[in-house]
Amino acid sequence: MAVEVGKPAMVVGIDDSEHSFYALQWTLRRFFSVADSAFKLVVVHSKRSPACVVGLAGPGAADVLPFVEFDLKKIALLVIERAKDLCSAFPVGDIQYELVEGDPRNALCEAVDKHQAEILVVGSHGYGLLKRVVLGSVSDHCAHHAQCTVMIDINIYIYAPPKIRARCARSHMAKR
Repeated sequence: MAVEVGKPAMVVGIDDSEHSFYALQWTLRRFFSVADSAFKLVVVHSKRSPACVVGLAGPGAADVLPFVEFDLKKIALLVIERAKDLCSAFPVGDIQYELVEGDPRNALCEAVDKHQAEILVVGSHGYGLLKRVVLGSVSDHCAHHAQCTVMIDINIYIYAPPKIRARCARSHMAKR
């Protein structure tokens, strides 16, 4: 009696930035454009805790926490809804959405382990070395710590100067 092995998982990490939705869209176009994909898709959004957002704001911080929590939940639900809308345009058969609380770097690495993913896809904000050191980089952390292949998707169009963007738009329109 043969044991049926499921499809390998592909985890896509998203947040509320255009960069992460570009990475999701890129993944859907490349891997899920046909009805029978080789992967199951797991879309993960990590919601930060209110204490992390407020930080050490002082004695009045406790009064603000419920409002911050409400806003973070609202943003997280909007992010998941936007991901569902984007995925609904593609024939993705096996898809799962996860909303987890905590640091996105650790949450994505844990999702990779949990689903035994073969590929992790994350977007990049395109920060330089100094900003990555000061602010931290989710994609950099995942590239060093995730136990799978990590694809960091960069939307060159977002970072291009206006003249280059206009030239790209003209050449794209000419191809139609």
